[in-house]
Amino acid sequence: MSNYKEILKRYWGYDDFRGVQQQIIESIGLGRDTLGLMPTGGGKSLTFQVPAMALEGVCIVVTPLIALMKDQVHHLHQKGILAAAVYSGMQHDDILRVLENCILGRTKFLYVSPERLSSELFVTKLRHMRVSFITVDEAHCISQWGYDFRPSYLEIAKIRTLLPDVPVLALTATATPQVVEDICAKLSSPNSSTSNTTPTRDTSFSVFRMSFERKNLTYLVKNATDKLQELIHTFTHTSGSAIVYVRSRRRARELAQELCNAGLSASFYHAGLEHEVKDQRQRDWQNDRTRIIVATNAFGMGIDKPDVRLVMHYDCPDSIEAYFQEAGRAGRDGLPAQAILLYNNSDNTKLTKRIDDTFPPKEEIRQVYEHLAYFFQIATGDGFGVTREFNIDMFCQRFHHFPVRVHSALQILQRAGYIEYDAAPDQQTRVRFLLERQDLYQLENLTDNEDRLIVTLLRNYGGLFADFGYIDEALISQQCGLRPIELLEVFKSLSNKHIIQYIPHRQVPTIHYLQRRDDPEHLQFSADIYEHRLEQYRQRILAMLNYMQDTDHCRSRLLLEYFGETNTHDCGQCDICLDRQNNTIASQLSSSASEAILQLLSDGHRHHLTELHRLSFPTEAIDAALRQLLAEEQIHHNDGFITHP
Repeated sequence: MSNYKEILKRYWGYDDFRGVQQQIIESIGLGRDTLGLMPTGGGKSLTFQVPAMALEGVCIVVTPLIALMKDQVHHLHQKGILAAAVYSGMQHDDILRVLENCILGRTKFLYVSPERLSSELFVTKLRHMRVSFITVDEAHCISQWGYDFRPSYLEIAKIRTLLPDVPVLALTATATPQVVEDICAKLSSPNSSTSNTTPTRDTSFSVFRMSFERKNLTYLVKNATDKLQELIHTFTHTSGSAIVYVRSRRRARELAQELCNAGLSASFYHAGLEHEVKDQRQRDWQNDRTRIIVATNAFGMGIDKPDVRLVMHYDCPDSIEAYFQEAGRAGRDGLPAQAILLYNNSDNTKLTKRIDDTFPPKEEIRQVYEHLAYFFQIATGDGFGVTREFNIDMFCQRFHHFPVRVHSALQILQRAGYIEYDAAPDQQTRVRFLLERQDLYQLENLTDNEDRLIVTLLRNYGGLFADFGYIDEALISQQCGLRPIELLEVFKSLSNKHIIQYIPHRQVPTIHYLQRRDDPEHLQFSADIYEHRLEQYRQRILAMLNYMQDTDHCRSRLLLEYFGETNTHDCGQCDICLDRQNNTIASQLSSSASEAILQLLSDGHRHHLTELHRLSFPTEAIDAALRQLLAEEQIHHNDGFITHP
């Protein structure tokens, strides 16, 4: 349609599309199932936002990131575009209102977390919506061969059976050729003859690839015996915003402290921090009040800071996909940036160990399953439908397990269909009044902030006298004019006065039994669930090791070829390319120095070695030339003198 550029200019202020954006937009606009492969920072959002504005109905956007949903809804509202989001933790009435607005045509974009797709309320209301198309962000999450497979993404295929004529736009920044085929197969239309379960090529999808090459991003691997000192040295001699990725929460905290001790501006971030703390640290970093954020992989997705100059990996990721996505958060503004991976010999052992930690022996998985039943006191034949909070540290202490291996065992049990394991459910703040409404008006000695909070709760939420209600602390904070830390103190004060019952935001793992408890020896783990996945993971680890240890091939070329690109070339700026250039220059200088030495000796006289310093070549070039000429017996050396034979 001819008005795509007009929409682009009107709402986003750009004159033209870039890369494969226009091809993707035109394809989904014509009602074709479409897959877009675009690098991080390649402008994925525009590929669904622009055509959705040109089509009738609501565009459903499936994404796993609640923070990203809220951020995009906010930005769309600023442009005067109707948008809303549905995710876990929202109150039933709020979800119902959002879905009804979609039915009535009052919403252009509906962002949905994959877990909400299977809810009875969503499915019921979906049947009455006019849907323009479905966008699947982070589409690699639907592939069992992908590095970040999420079972909840399989619900998207079920939604397609309800909307068989509605096209799908799948978007990802990290997909190997095998994963691309699997995405197309899993998301294929129910009208397609291709099976949804067989990872074979599905020609019903139009696939558009934008090269993953990042010409402004320099990839470097540094062999560092002392990684901390290498970090400090690098940050001391560079400037600009930076991210340091680590594997553990403890390392994030300790490393940030070490950087601060070295006089650098640093903070840390991981999933276990309080919601308000994470928000504050993210804002401080994005607004350049903090230069360096040391983080686990919980940080980054959905974070759109264009001027990150440096991404450093202190710990090695377990896949090229994870590394490429995290490194790609540098230099989104198109200006020069660096992605540095610190590596030493201990990383070989650590990466190899992850294979066994991620896929513990089947007997160990069966033992975890049995100990889980003891932990929850669930008898054989019982447990179906039971959901319990799971304290993994207490479990490991009681039954002498390692947390990493328990986490992996539970994920395998989930894939096998025995349990549902939610390692980090995002449970919003819950509040209920302990007094009747009329009693509130008789309260005395309330502070202004306490009175303001009570009024704000009554204005925004109904039913808090009957039961707990989920509340949005950011909204309450804004309306009360209180900073998050101040709001927390008021909540605690009202709770201590027995006016409200307050359950703060928290993330507590849960386990839900999908089947009755069985004897461990009866558990079945098919090859697709265990052996095939184990081999796939082993290959990803080996690919990561190869990337770090390779000293012959361009870093950028290695990454691009991993993702199936064939038209690759040396970048000329990674550590391998720079070493090669330096070696070439050194070789040329050495060759020229050899010619000069032979010219000097052409007079047939003996010349002292000190005379060579008068030649206009670096000392290294002279030394290399001498070694080569002596080895080839083109010159002789005796008592500090050289001669031509």
